[in-house]
Amino acid sequence: MAKTYESEITLFLKQYKQAHPDVEKRQREGRGLLWDKPQDPELLEGFRAARVQQKPYVYAAD
Repeated sequence: MAKTYESEITLFLKQYKQAHPDVEKRQREGRGLLWDKPQDPELLEGFRAARVQQKPYVYAAD
């Protein structure tokens, strides 16, 4: 492959970003709504302490 080759997808994304310069800002805002949440260390520790050990073979009859 030549070093100057760009796939159709890459070309499309470059053109789209030029036509819509705010797209990356909106992506970061959307990520912030769903994923970038502050974590409560005490609550997380409580979840870890409440975990139940899983059996080696979960389908075995007791």
